[in-house]
Amino acid sequence: MSIVTQMKEKVLRGELLGREDALELSGAPLPELRQGAQEIRKAMCGDGFDICTIVNGKCGRCSEDCKYCAQSAHYHTACVESYPLLSREELLKGAKYNKEKGVLRYSIVTSGKRLSGEEVARACESIRAIREEVGIEVCVSFGLLGEEDFRKLKEAGVSRVHCNLESSSRYFPKVCTTHTYEEKIETLKAAKAAGLSLCSGGILGLGETMEDRIDMVLTARNLGVKSIPVNLLNPIPGTPYEGRSPLSYEEALRCVALFRFLVPGGAIRLAGGRGLLEDKGEGCFTSGANAAISGDMLTTAGITVETDMALIKKLGFEAGLCDG
Repeated sequence: MSIVTQMKEKVLRGELLGREDALELSGAPLPELRQGAQEIRKAMCGDGFDICTIVNGKCGRCSEDCKYCAQSAHYHTACVESYPLLSREELLKGAKYNKEKGVLRYSIVTSGKRLSGEEVARACESIRAIREEVGIEVCVSFGLLGEEDFRKLKEAGVSRVHCNLESSSRYFPKVCTTHTYEEKIETLKAAKAAGLSLCSGGILGLGETMEDRIDMVLTARNLGVKSIPVNLLNPIPGTPYEGRSPLSYEEALRCVALFRFLVPGGAIRLAGGRGLLEDKGEGCFTSGANAAISGDMLTTAGITVETDMALIKKLGFEAGLCDG
């Protein structure tokens, strides 16, 4: 019996794979690994496809030195746009537009280490309006907030919080030095304590190893994360990573399939950098992935909601929330 079959049967029995299991599985033949991931996705998640969009709710001049980011004030990039937290009217307009396109979750993302108390209060007003007037689910990525702020956001209508781990705890200090991995973990714990669901993944292609990727996903799983964004590094000129080569197509497929084995019932979500793939992610959606961020990313162009909706239909998925 092959390693893929052994691990697949273990997962389908309801057992979780450990680190050594994942390391062994990571070297399996890619076609068999992808097929096994698809069988797990079908058995554990059905044909639901969780599609969300993001809006750059506060842009630029970020105090943090994340080496991949065009918005960091530490680097000189083509992203010179900078504006404060968007108004209630602007956020409401975006929510309505996405709801009309069939999107089920709208995520507001802001630059900076964290929103201030005054900004959180303003965001809550906007979120209340979105929930009352549009009805779309709302996710927020407001930085390293605490439980009190998350409770306010939940009361306003937020259902999910996003805070990427980015990589493993071992590798993270090579990615960012202005905040710590532990701060990210504490943020996710605070959001969970406030009763919010969690979205947390990372970026592939930063120079990390497969072990780092596995450790990142296992950390997220241990925190109760059910939505794992898979970003592929888009090397931005002016950032420390500008000279890096994008992750290969085969490596992207392998990682997505492996992540499905590790988080069998979750949303494996293609996110930033998907447009760098020759098929815009279709191969990943036949390798265990069942979710995506559609539309434009924060500072780079994405794939239109219309294109993604057509792809979902072509592959036999149906748009639906994955909140398990």
